[in-house]
Amino acid sequence: MNVVADQDSPRWDHSLDSRVVPLFLALQGARARSLETMRPVLARYDLSLAEFDVLATLRNAPPPHELTPSQLQAEVVITSGGLTKVMLHLEGRGLVLRRLAADDARVKPAALTPAGAAQIEAAMAEVVAATGAWLRAALSDAEMARLQTVLARLAGAG
Repeated sequence: MNVVADQDSPRWDHSLDSRVVPLFLALQGARARSLETMRPVLARYDLSLAEFDVLATLRNAPPPHELTPSQLQAEVVITSGGLTKVMLHLEGRGLVLRRLAADDARVKPAALTPAGAAQIEAAMAEVVAATGAWLRAALSDAEMARLQTVLARLAGAG
């Protein structure tokens, strides 16, 4: 999937910002390529991208690696209905455990099970290795450092 377009391409109205359009398309292309790198790993672990995201978010939470649905939804890009479906699937596979909150019976925090923790640790290690190989093939160490700085600044911009 090649979404990076030449800024002189007749496919885009010339009234659009000629600096932003190519950058936007390059960001989308890099994201698509990043996901292509991840997909074989996720398939080996029988995880969807959303499931991987939820497990990684739980793993990144402080021990006991537990978050409420509202906290999870604030961290992952998924609708509440989609999150419910993902949580039911992960719970059914024994990767997360949901129980009623002690102070509010309407809330069911999700926590990683030992199996879930082991699966996300292994999958994350493989995803990082695959992504690292892709990045090292395309960029020098200095370019990676510059890109990290620029993307961190961009991610923090409001």
